[in-house]
Amino acid sequence: MSSLGNHSQSQPGLNFTPCYIPINCLLHIGTVSLLMLLIAEKTTVQGLAALGEAGEELFRGDRLPILNFPSDAYDEGSYQE
Repeated sequence: MSSLGNHSQSQPGLNFTPCYIPINCLLHIGTVSLLMLLIAEKTTVQGLAALGEAGEELFRGDRLPILNFPSDAYDEGSYQE
């Protein structure tokens, strides 16, 4: 046990009772997780932008069906019930 105590004092890191985690491992884990978060954020932004463009194309006027409006005869009062 005394060798474990001397080892933990010579190098910085987390010293839990069952295991020792060096500071380099913690730094690697933190760096990888931050890089993955940045990649996921960039991918999410690009995906949402593509989804917005697709929604815009869906509601564009040239792709909607042409509606047949009634003639002007209804406006002149010649409509009979």
